[in-house]
Amino acid sequence: MEKRILIADDEPLIRKNLSEALNELGYLVVGETGDGLSAVNMARQLRPDLVFLDVKMPRMDGIAAAQILRDERLAPVLLITGYSDQEFVKQAREAGVLGCLVKPIRETDLMPIIEVTRARWDEQLHRRRELSVLRDNLETRKVIERAKGYLMDSQGLREAEAFRKIQQLAMNSRKTMKEVAQAILLAQQLSA
Repeated sequence: MEKRILIADDEPLIRKNLSEALNELGYLVVGETGDGLSAVNMARQLRPDLVFLDVKMPRMDGIAAAQILRDERLAPVLLITGYSDQEFVKQAREAGVLGCLVKPIRETDLMPIIEVTRARWDEQLHRRRELSVLRDNLETRKVIERAKGYLMDSQGLREAEAFRKIQQLAMNSRKTMKEVAQAILLAQQLSA
């Protein structure tokens, strides 16, 4: 499947040349704009696989736009810049930019950086999902442990019996063990 790309640069000639080069490489340019704010709005609508952002643009610069795209997890960003000083690199890194191309852009640089950037983005998304699952599992475990403790104290059950009771209630009510444990803890609070 071809990758869908959005280009934002305030210079129409650069947009045109980049778009043509990307098309020749088999990428699909789904949108072009000349300012950062429009780039963010277009990314929200079009959901591209990658966004090229010029650093210096009207209404919102590329660094600020990149930060929004990262925070909203819309798409990975490649910055197009005429700058390569340390302060710029620091700002780009802090904004979550995954790659930079220094002008003038050479067509031979495009495919490798696009593919590596997209792979890094996919890895980040995968790690975030894994982290979310781990956090949810930990939270579930904590809630079940608290509910189990309450059942042990209030009903004189052993640990295995309290766990089995939560498990049985979950199966009978077609709820998750976490939902049952939360209901037990809520009932405990209401009876206190």
